[in-house]
Amino acid sequence: MKAKIGILSLGCARNLVDSEVMLGYLKKAGFGISDEVAEADVAIVNTCSFIREAEEESIDAILNLGRLKKEGKIEAIIVCGCLAQRYKDKLLPELKEVDVFVGVGSIDKIAAVVKNIGSEKSFGKFGPSDFLYTHTSPRILLTPEHFAYVKISEGCNNRCSYCVIPDLRGRHRSRKMGSILKETRHLFEEQGVSEINLIGQDTTLYGQDLHMRLGKAPELIRKISRQAKGKWIRLLYAHPAHVSSELIDVIRDEPSVCKYIDLPIQHINDKILKRMNRRTSRRQILSLIEKIRKEIPGVFIRTTLMVGFPGETDKEFTELLDFIREVKFERLGLFKYSQEQGTRASNFARQIPEKIKQARYRQALSLQQDICTKINQGFLGKELCLLIDEETSSDKNIFLGRTEGDAPEVDGCVYVKSGKKLKAGDFVKVKITDTLEYDLAGEAL
Repeated sequence: MKAKIGILSLGCARNLVDSEVMLGYLKKAGFGISDEVAEADVAIVNTCSFIREAEEESIDAILNLGRLKKEGKIEAIIVCGCLAQRYKDKLLPELKEVDVFVGVGSIDKIAAVVKNIGSEKSFGKFGPSDFLYTHTSPRILLTPEHFAYVKISEGCNNRCSYCVIPDLRGRHRSRKMGSILKETRHLFEEQGVSEINLIGQDTTLYGQDLHMRLGKAPELIRKISRQAKGKWIRLLYAHPAHVSSELIDVIRDEPSVCKYIDLPIQHINDKILKRMNRRTSRRQILSLIEKIRKEIPGVFIRTTLMVGFPGETDKEFTELLDFIREVKFERLGLFKYSQEQGTRASNFARQIPEKIKQARYRQALSLQQDICTKINQGFLGKELCLLIDEETSSDKNIFLGRTEGDAPEVDGCVYVKSGKKLKAGDFVKVKITDTLEYDLAGEAL
């Protein structure tokens, strides 16, 4: 009997897709799949290495599995993903409980890795990867059945000074449009998903490498919209330097496309933006936000901002706070700068002490909490279309749903009271009756 495999997927949705593809290849090779990694014969950890906290989470997960292996509950541990790609040589002598480290370019070879456990301590490419999954790649969804992520590209060309992704994942590589469209059609029609989230390190660059020009993301989204038939399409990770007028038009005009744009800005001060190598400016960012809100009424803009970047003075941090206060983002993610080995920013002068970074993080978070509370209060009494995610465990009449302004796993939710049974994947109209700090509550109509 072949071994039963369990996978622990850490980090972002892009990593999750890699995990799903690996499980697909393993199942195709005849291996059993365990829902619980601790109950498997072979445990795979798909790691993240974007910031220090992610690395620590990955190491903790490996050590926990190492204890299970020592107790005889699992037989082998495979570590793949960004942490393995980045630190394989350093981790090999330190994490002796790991049987194999696998490079990010060897996702499609994972079955061979499992079959040959014990023969090699590392496997596959640890240089720049050229792997891209396609619609023909086997895949087992790890998301709930009603939504899925579709990776439209891999790698990144932006070379932000704080980021290691281009070194780990290689240059930007777009999937063929026909392959993506076959995958999305299958997800909508065969697997019955109600929402597809398009992802990549920079989705706005989609097709540039295939067509030698920017601007293929709008065409792709239009074509997927023809398949959607009232279901949702959401675009994530849109770099502000590459958002075109055509892309804004598509988000506005296509009824299946969520009026939501994920626009990671990182900062607003021109000097900091230049040191980050973000290839944009305060003036361009403000102009883009103004245009998006003018062209797409009711749009939800999500951004991410970084505090404590090297050289960020009190004045520049105050400028960032004023920007948050002025723009009032509907959705905002905050994180502290992490001094990552191998990045240009790690060698910059005037690194910010952790204590100051933490204080700035808390101050910005508190400001955004107040903004979110006021934004949510504006929904009182309004009728919204929601996608139902699940029934709550505490009350059979209360269900959890999301508006088109809430991406799965990162944004808020709506607590829905309903006199009839609702299923995950249902679209329902709800009247908002109460507001919370980040979430809403309402009654199904």
